[in-house]
Amino acid sequence: MLRRARHQNGSLQRVKRRTGPDVWIFLWYETDINGRRKRRKAVIGTVEQYPTEFSAQNAIGALRITINQETPRAAVQPISVLELITHYQNTELNLDGEPQEEEKSYSTKKTYRIILGRWIRPRWGTLGIRDIRTVAVEEWLKKLTLPDGNRMARGTKSKIRGVMHALYNHAIRYEWLSQGANPISMVRQSAKREHIPDVLEVAEFHALLQELALRERTLVVLDAMTGLRRSELIGLKWSDVDFEKLQINVTRSVVHQVVGKCKTEASQRPVPLDPAVAEDLWLWKQTTPYNKPEDWVFASETMNGKQPLWPDSLLSRRIKPAARKVGIVKRVGWHTFRHTYSTLLKANGEDVKVVQELLRHANSKITLDTYIQALSPAKRQAQSKVASMMLPKKAAISDQERLMEPFGTSTRERSLLSD
Repeated sequence: MLRRARHQNGSLQRVKRRTGPDVWIFLWYETDINGRRKRRKAVIGTVEQYPTEFSAQNAIGALRITINQETPRAAVQPISVLELITHYQNTELNLDGEPQEEEKSYSTKKTYRIILGRWIRPRWGTLGIRDIRTVAVEEWLKKLTLPDGNRMARGTKSKIRGVMHALYNHAIRYEWLSQGANPISMVRQSAKREHIPDVLEVAEFHALLQELALRERTLVVLDAMTGLRRSELIGLKWSDVDFEKLQINVTRSVVHQVVGKCKTEASQRPVPLDPAVAEDLWLWKQTTPYNKPEDWVFASETMNGKQPLWPDSLLSRRIKPAARKVGIVKRVGWHTFRHTYSTLLKANGEDVKVVQELLRHANSKITLDTYIQALSPAKRQAQSKVASMMLPKKAAISDQERLMEPFGTSTRERSLLSD
């Protein structure tokens, strides 16, 4: 035994083992229903997991409130915000393993962890969870700035408020606070957009396509003609693309090379594939060496196809320079193409329910829910209007011809592949 450190509700010991690294052990007393005190202990982890006593003490905080979760609330010692954060991360924001059905997606967990570590923990970690006041949090949000000192957007502040609200709901769920005792509920923080997102004009989109290589062109066309999110776009495999039915089955998303579930249940609905877009995608399938059903549609050549491409790297190295070269001064990102798609759908006067379903939004407003369910032909027709506007004109070929012949064997497609 190398060290014993007193803790508010027990003691921390660093213990040598015959083999392997030292371990941290926490010892405490519990009182049973008969009033007798019993000594208990638990292994916190190895010194490799918790190199310092401080990191082990933080882990004890999470363990202590877990031990007390079945204890009457009056008997529980005050819990700090730091301890609450640690427990929340361990139970709800674990990045290891396959996420369960009710869990948040990997990207959401990652975002929550960043917000907790960068902003909430430094400011509020030392306080008890009952010491946080609504007005104090509101004033703090008003003064928040980015690390470089620039003003923080309202949307970012709203996300920070949302994470803090979820953190306190976690405390209520475990009955460390009473129902209705969430001090963040009354914190006022606007999430109103401060600028209108950029949308590409048809001429700008045409010019950009002409400057892109086949892979990047196919990516941009597919994104702008389907409204797929970048994580869904990169997460596509060839088995997800049904050329016969002209649709894409969105079954996964990829964030930082971690495969996860889609953002919402609505995100998993099939996406119609316009025949002109399907042509471009088929041409890319014949070109890429990774075209088996289990291969990524946009596979990384440097990783021998075992991973999909990194979307941000592709955007900064290929797509943005091409946009600048053709004189596009707008901010171009993956969401630009999705927003352009939605804007053109609305400009074409499409039924609002059709637009909602094409974009696969889960949380529609009440007015959207009053519309009847949009039928697949209506969605396909709406998408085709945008495709006819945005894509360069090709030789005339009817939808009937495309659908009647096996995909990839039509006259038009054979000429494309033989060029």
